[in-house]
Amino acid sequence: MRALIEELCSVFGPSGDEALIRELIGQHLTELVDEIRTDRLGNLIAVRRPTAGNGDGKRIMLAAHMDEIGVMVTHVDAQGFCRFTTIGGVSTNTLIGSRVQFANGVEGAFGMEGSPLSRERPTPQKLFLDVGAKSKEDAAVQIGDTAVFRSSFGAVGDRLFAANLDDRIGCAILIQTLRELESSPHEILAVFTVQEEVGTRGAATAGYGLEPEVVVAIDVTATGDFPEATPMEVALGKGPAIKIMDRRMIVHPKVRGWLENAAKANDIPYQLEVLEFGTTDASAVQISRAGVPAGTVSIPCRYIHTPSQVADLNDARQAVSLLAHALGGEFA
Repeated sequence: MRALIEELCSVFGPSGDEALIRELIGQHLTELVDEIRTDRLGNLIAVRRPTAGNGDGKRIMLAAHMDEIGVMVTHVDAQGFCRFTTIGGVSTNTLIGSRVQFANGVEGAFGMEGSPLSRERPTPQKLFLDVGAKSKEDAAVQIGDTAVFRSSFGAVGDRLFAANLDDRIGCAILIQTLRELESSPHEILAVFTVQEEVGTRGAATAGYGLEPEVVVAIDVTATGDFPEATPMEVALGKGPAIKIMDRRMIVHPKVRGWLENAAKANDIPYQLEVLEFGTTDASAVQISRAGVPAGTVSIPCRYIHTPSQVADLNDARQAVSLLAHALGGEFA
């Protein structure tokens, strides 16, 4: 599974430009589902019909977002330096020293006006991208081009390091769940969504169009296991987290109970998550049409929305086991 996560993390795919990562994910799904299609907004929808039960299963939507945070060029000056705006929740104090990559392969490094030794907190107005150009004409990027954060994929034991584990690790979990799920009484709607980082837009349209009876998002969540972190009962290596609440959603008690019961019955370690900021695709689907019971399986991840994120491979593996066992049984 580590190889799958690394492969997904290597592909360009900021919000609004998910074509390359959608193509790769589609290749992995060919033999796993009964139907694959792309909707008008760009969500990749894979449908697996029920293979067990007496027709009493649910239409269950599983959502993992394909897009990643990034930046977009807004101006190129006479010397070839680029001003930019952010795509999604980018923390500007993490940018100095990090690099980005554009769709055409051009790389860029962040710089800040003034002294390179300044202790001033960087603001978007004072930051720029150096793409190695000598002039505006020499710059291989233009207004509207997008770039994503890139650093080499790394691992120390089971700890994984990448710029976009949010949410390529969730996409990998969803693919692997479909691989390991032998049979299910439910119709499974595996949706790899677009534009989650800019407002759960893909999930909103997919939820409206698919009309699921239950939705479970697969995404990362913050942790409280590093020095002076905001207190939070989620840590790396202790299993996937079953969400209770975040900024935009209170999990439906039936969905939470279904997931917890599957974990307990199969001796799968898990944690409970209360996230005081942020949300997932499940919150958008929850209020679609007449409403959908919603929940989230979260992967603990340090330093979310920075160019270097850290997660534990075992948490991902256990998330697959949890989802496969839950989907293999009744929703109750």
